[in-house]
Amino acid sequence: MSMYMRRRMWGAGAALVALAAGLTACADSDKRAGSCTDGKYTWSGIERTQKVTKLASPLTIARTTASYKAQLEVIDTVVYNRTVSPVPPGAGESGVLAALDEHLDVDESKVGARGVVDTRHGDSYVEGTALHKGAYYAWSYVDLVDADFTYTCEDVEPVKGHVRTWDEIGSDIRPCAEAAPSESGREAAALRCPTGSKAAQEA
Repeated sequence: MSMYMRRRMWGAGAALVALAAGLTACADSDKRAGSCTDGKYTWSGIERTQKVTKLASPLTIARTTASYKAQLEVIDTVVYNRTVSPVPPGAGESGVLAALDEHLDVDESKVGARGVVDTRHGDSYVEGTALHKGAYYAWSYVDLVDADFTYTCEDVEPVKGHVRTWDEIGSDIRPCAEAAPSESGREAAALRCPTGSKAAQEA
C-alpha cells in the first residue's frame, strides 16, 4: 500500500472518530438538558400588584334590597398573560407556573382556567346581596404576581428567569360607608365613592 493511500485512510478514520465524538457530546448535552424535569426552584423578588380592570358607575341604593346587579364597564384595556422567561429546558412553562402556584399556595379556583385575562370587553356584572340604603361601588380586579426564580438541576447550569402571573381574579361590590378591603378596592372607592365617605377618605 502506498504512503498516499495510508494517509488517506488515516485521515478518513480520524474524521470519523472526530465526528462520532462530536455526536456523542451533542447527544450527552441534549440528554442532560432534556432530562432536567425534576429540578428545584428558588423563588425571590416576589411582588404583588392589584389592578382594577372594570368599574361600575357610582351606585345608590334607595332602600334595602335582597340582591343587586351592577354593570361593570372596562377601564383597563390590557391583555394579561401568564409568562415565563426563559423557560428552563425540560421544565416547560406550565411546570414553572405550577411550581410558583404551589410555592404561593394559590387557590386554583380563584386563578381562572385560562392563561389570559382579557379586560377589553365590557357587559359584565357583579351581584351583591342584602344591600342597605346608601352609596356603593363595584369593580373587577386581577391580582398580578411577578417573581424571579433559579431552576437548579444536576449536571445542568442553573437557569435564572422571571414569571408574570396572577393568584386571583374576581369582582366585588362594597358600601362607601365602610373602608375598602383591598388595594384594588381603595382604587375603585377613590374613583366612585362620594367625597367625605369612609371608603373615599381612606382610599
